[in-house]
Amino acid sequence: MSSAAPTAPDAAPEQDIRADARASAGSWWARVRAAAARNRGDILVGLAFAALAGWLTHGLWPDPSGRVLALNPEDQTLYEWFLAVDARALLGDFGLLSDRLNAPDGVNLMANTTVIALGVLFAPVTLLFGAPATFALLAGLNLAGTALAWHLLFARVLGARRPAALLGAGLCGFGPGMISQTNSHLHMTAQWLVPVIVWLVVRLLRAADPLGGRRGPGGGGEGRPGPDRRRVLTSAVGLAAAVSVQVFVGEEVLFLCAVTLLVMAVAYALTDRALLRRALPGFAAGVLLAAGLALLVLAYPLWFQFAGPLGVADGMFSPHYFSADLRGWWTLSPLSVAGSDDAARLTTGPAEYNTFLGWPLLVVVAGCAAWLGRRPLVIACVAGALTMGALSLGPAVVVGGDRTGFPGPYALLAGLPVVDGALPMRFALAVLPLAATLLVLAVDRALGLPGRARRLVPAVVGVALLPIFPAPLPTAERPALPEFVTGGHWRQCVRPGGVLVPVPLATPKEPWPMRWATGADAAFGMPEGFFIGPYGRNGTAAMGTWKRPTSALLTEVAKQGGRPVVGDEERRQAAQDADRWGASCFALAVDTPHAEDLRATLDQLYGPSTRIADAWVWRP
Repeated sequence: MSSAAPTAPDAAPEQDIRADARASAGSWWARVRAAAARNRGDILVGLAFAALAGWLTHGLWPDPSGRVLALNPEDQTLYEWFLAVDARALLGDFGLLSDRLNAPDGVNLMANTTVIALGVLFAPVTLLFGAPATFALLAGLNLAGTALAWHLLFARVLGARRPAALLGAGLCGFGPGMISQTNSHLHMTAQWLVPVIVWLVVRLLRAADPLGGRRGPGGGGEGRPGPDRRRVLTSAVGLAAAVSVQVFVGEEVLFLCAVTLLVMAVAYALTDRALLRRALPGFAAGVLLAAGLALLVLAYPLWFQFAGPLGVADGMFSPHYFSADLRGWWTLSPLSVAGSDDAARLTTGPAEYNTFLGWPLLVVVAGCAAWLGRRPLVIACVAGALTMGALSLGPAVVVGGDRTGFPGPYALLAGLPVVDGALPMRFALAVLPLAATLLVLAVDRALGLPGRARRLVPAVVGVALLPIFPAPLPTAERPALPEFVTGGHWRQCVRPGGVLVPVPLATPKEPWPMRWATGADAAFGMPEGFFIGPYGRNGTAAMGTWKRPTSALLTEVAKQGGRPVVGDEERRQAAQDADRWGASCFALAVDTPHAEDLRATLDQLYGPSTRIADAWVWRP
């Protein structure tokens, strides 16, 4: 049978394809809109936290390359270099031993706080807009992301009402210690995975409980007759993944989280022994599985960190020096709206205001804990907070800047592997989420009660939090990079991957020349610099490396000026040092302090210079 009439729908099949595509796109957009509607409250909370974080760090914008955190510019310079090196992973030019600093030996990135995961994740931002933009972005995102993650944990896992979860999350993400650490310590403020780890541990415990978690942390559960082995397995796998990622974000945060959870687990188990008997076999099996899976991923990186090339197995910071002052706990942080600069003498620097909760908040937290009674979670939080707070005092208690000679609990842990690398005063950072949890439980309970308590408890908590509300972080202008770097003129004297020697060379106290490498996306290497390596006595950890004679000579001229006598011995040594570094060229920006004296010295060492853009260049 035949007909000249068109048939439908086969006559134009492409119309069906387009219709299906439109329907699929509409369906996808509808699902997105539905998900946004369901989570509208959480989205608004996240936007509010992002706005607060943006306000606190707004001094770094709109020109991150020309702005710097005024209270810790040295570490910002270091972290921007880290981000530039990490971003090279997208270019296929990355290894755990980087030759872009301390040439020719290199730097063990695992032995340094290199935030590799963040650097790789934000590599497109770094390569497009520069490492300073990535640093400024992460400074705010870490605060907002940490607060949002804790809000989701409090609201969805703990089951707290939104106002209670909001107050607690705000303290977790924007408490004094977090604001202080935002002064260039990206590895300490990137805590948004900590609530995920806590959630997975709670999920694992609930799954291991034969009663389905009806008496576990946060309540809930389906009343199962036995452990949920599938959820135990998925929780263990998820925990292994979260722990593995956190190692490449910030190992110290993971260590503090693990110690805190261990203390809380012991306290919780002693309070609810029935849960211990029911859930311990399945929970222990899940934890062991998670540890085994994580070890498969982390075995080589951890070996590389502690025993690999230029790795360090010890801590380099004195626990006696980096101990929290007892008086700091009831004092307000200088970075809070009600704080005073006089309080700065109670700590080692503006990046370590880790205690400084103020006496109003301490009193209210203690009152909330007493009001909540002997609930297992309350007891676990109190035990964790007291333990971590006590450990923050270091091996000997300090009060008002005076060492009392009274030993602190940290003295029992001093010298232990891993523990030796943590700063005692940073144990105080774990107190923030524990105090916040107690406040959340108290406010949530009050909101469920009739009468005066419903309004009184939230009001008292809010008033106690007001004095520690953070102020914007102080920032300052910083010198622009030379056109020699930003214009790519450096390529005229050193090939990509080669070694350029900036004059003067970077040191831990004055790492500013490392900005040259950062501005060039770490495309060339540099000698010496600011990093942690095994250059202390007997191969112990030290900051930076020993200086070569030529770099010591140039550093002295850069500091004091003058033109030292240069003879044949100095020239022979300069040639040896240049050969040792594998230097393609030396470069001196024309606006460097004592530039004429440095230029004259280098002319005597390596011959006449060549002017390229706004720098003089010598090829040894």
